[in-house]
This record gives sequence, C-alpha cells and structure tokens, in this order.
Amino acid sequence: MSERSLPLSRFKVVDLTAHRAGPTAVRQLADWGAETIKIEAPAAINKEKTGTLGARHGFDLQNLHRNKRSLTLNLKSDEGKEVFFKLVKDADVVVENYRSAVKHRLGIDYEACRKVNPRIVYGSISGFGQDGPYGKRPGVDQIAQGMGGLMSVTGLPGQGPVRVGIPICDLTSGMFLAQGILIALLEREISGEGQWVHTSLLQAIISMMDFQAARYLKDQEVPKQAGNNHPTGIPTGVFPTSDGHINIAASGEVLFERFCKTLGLERLLDDDKYNNFDGRRENRDELNGIIGDVTSTKPSQHWVDALNEAGVPCGPIYDMQQVFSDPQVQHLGIATTMESPTVGTFPIVGQPLMMSRTPQPEKIRRPTPELGGQTDEILAELGYSEEQIEALRGKQIV
Repeated sequence: MSERSLPLSRFKVVDLTAHRAGPTAVRQLADWGAETIKIEAPAAINKEKTGTLGARHGFDLQNLHRNKRSLTLNLKSDEGKEVFFKLVKDADVVVENYRSAVKHRLGIDYEACRKVNPRIVYGSISGFGQDGPYGKRPGVDQIAQGMGGLMSVTGLPGQGPVRVGIPICDLTSGMFLAQGILIALLEREISGEGQWVHTSLLQAIISMMDFQAARYLKDQEVPKQAGNNHPTGIPTGVFPTSDGHINIAASGEVLFERFCKTLGLERLLDDDKYNNFDGRRENRDELNGIIGDVTSTKPSQHWVDALNEAGVPCGPIYDMQQVFSDPQVQHLGIATTMESPTVGTFPIVGQPLMMSRTPQPEKIRRPTPELGGQTDEILAELGYSEEQIEALRGKQIV
C-alpha cells in the first residue's frame, strides 16, 4: 500500500512527545499514514542521552517511534519557536506529554498554537490532569496504577498491592488520546475549528477499571484481590494440568453444564453447592479444588482441545516466545517488519486493527529515525536555504 492511500495520509502531525504515553498516541496516527514530524532537542543540549526507555536503537524506542521523521529543534530559543510555529501553521495536530505547566512556560501551548492555526487539534497527556490539586505533579505509570485502584485488585488475596506487567496507564492514556484526536478531527469537518484534547494517566486507568469501578460507584462494594480467579465469573481462572496450567472460563449455567460433562463431573449438576451461581460463589475454593483434581490428570493441550470442542472457552498460558509461535497469532500477522539502515531488518509489533477495504501495511513505511535525521529536509520544505540551515545549526537551534 502506498503512503498516500493510507487513511490518515492527509493529516500532518507535529510530535513533541517523549517517554511512552505520548508516543503511543502518535504511533496510532503515524502507523495509519499521518505525516509525522518528531521534534527533539539538538544533540548538543539533549539531556536524555538514553532516557528511561533505553537506547535509541533498542527494542522499545524502535517500536514506539516508527513512521516518523525527526527534526532537532531548541524550543527554548526564539528562533527555534519560529521554526515550530511555521510547522504548526500548516499542521493538523500537535501532540505533547510534558508536565502540565511546561508547554506554557515554553510558549507552545494550545492557545499559542491556535493563534497561528485555528484549525489545530492539540493533544496532551499528563499524569493527573492539566489542573487541580495534583495538576503540577510528575506522573508515571506505576504511580497511576496505584492511585487508580489497579494495584489493589491485582495479585493473590492477601499478597499486598501488585503492579501489572505492562505500563498499562501509559498505553491506555495514549490510546484514549489518539481516539480523542480523531474525534476532534471529525468534529473539525463540521465546525472548521480545532480544539484542545487532553487526558491523563489517572483518568485512563480509572476508565479501564470499568466494572470494578462501577461495582464501587453503584453498590459501594470495594473490590479486593482475586488472584487468577475472575472477580465475579465462577468458575473462571487458572487450573493445573499434568504439564502446566490453563485458563478456563465456564461461568453461567449453560457453560457450566457443558464444562462438567466434558470433565466427567456431572455429579456437580445435582449438587446444590455448585449447580447455581450463589452456591458456586460461596464454595469457590472447594469447587476449584475439585476441578483441579481432574484437570491435573491430563496435559494442557488435551483440555484446550476438549473444552473448546464443547464450546467452553479454554486456552494455554504462554510466554512471549510461545505467543509469536502460535499459528493463530501468525495468521493474524500482528508481527510486522521494519527495515532500518542502521539497525537492520527485524520484526516489530504491528497494528491490531483489520478493515475490509483498507489493508494493514505489510511493513513499517519509515524506520524509527536517527536524531535529527531529516532536519535539513524538513527545514528546506519550510523554505530555509542551506545557508540559513547551517546558521541555525551553528547556534545549536537545530
């Protein structure tokens, strides 16, 4: 698929993001075709030599910053801001994830961009919101996991708070911001005006708490840790096999009946302790023990095949090597290819969306750029001569 035929190819994005949450939002736009210019501090003044996510050629940054061009720019200088606003004038989107006050201090906030381009959609992610009691606090994923309630329901009962194994607040806030930016671009088609779209790590994770949050808000019930057991669906959880463990989801009367027949536990269907929801909830540990005694007699694949054949959801528990070796994962093509002149050719995590008329790109269009790799090219497009570019470089503006 050509770059111009991608669905977001008509949009230009100015990317001020760093770390993970902001780049996750921009990645959604860039992967689907938006022309994306990543602005970074020039090497001479760049304090993030490697950063919290590792080296530029490492797996993390390569995965986050593909499909972009890189422009180095000193935004603390007047001449740097002049270049920035020239980009904004013809852009559709600006995305940043500074602390809430930083963009105002630099003079590149939404109102400043709006004066140059009233159609600009300005996307922001912060730790806790743009204002309020915690508006100026620094925010990172694990802090938000704790404050959003996630760590209180993760882990084994009585274990104490446990973080999840991915930076879920960063990732979900980035996804929500990308969605908000697309909504604002759609609204702009009617109003003709841009707007400021912002979210935070804290808002994102509270939203992701979903039924656990609703459970408290409606019924004032504070959810607790349930380990590998589903908080309300019984029996749903992790069960031992002769060669490992599997996940089984057999809650509800129809599934529970199919499940019992497949495991040879038909006697449970006549037992008041287990043949209704309240009974299964009150006797969950005992029920799990009965199930485990049966599942542990045969290997995982036996139960995965037998239960799925019976229409009961069941699956293996993979490490990442096993994930990408699975035939269904390979069929879905979630691992795509990136060709980098500096790093080489290697697989990278692709997009999870499938559309009937717009196929996924078979490979990443642009590899993660080197620092300032397209600075001269971008400045030339803005009308700067070679002499002017050299002068800016000499002043450490670019």
